[in-house]
Amino acid sequence: MAEAVLDIRQWGNSLGVRLPAAVAREAHLRVDQRVRISVQGGQVVIAPVTDVHLTLEERLARFDPARHGGESMAPVRDIGAERW
Repeated sequence: MAEAVLDIRQWGNSLGVRLPAAVAREAHLRVDQRVRISVQGGQVVIAPVTDVHLTLEERLARFDPARHGGESMAPVRDIGAERW
C-alpha cells in the first residue's frame, strides 16, 4: 500500500496537494484524468470518473435552461447578408 503524509498548500483561492507518483500509480491515476472528489464520513475520497459517452437525446434530456443560462438556442437574427 502506497502512503504519504503531505502538506496542504494554497493554490490561488483553493487548496491543493500534490500526489506522489507511487500513490498515483497504485490508484491507477494519470495526467489529465478526470476525478470526482467527495467527502464520505469525514474522509476525502478521490475517484476516477468513467467516461460516459451520451447520445444527443441523453444530453438534451439533461439540459436545464435555468442552470445553463437560458434558452438552448439564441433567437435567430440576421447577422450578415444571409437569408433563411
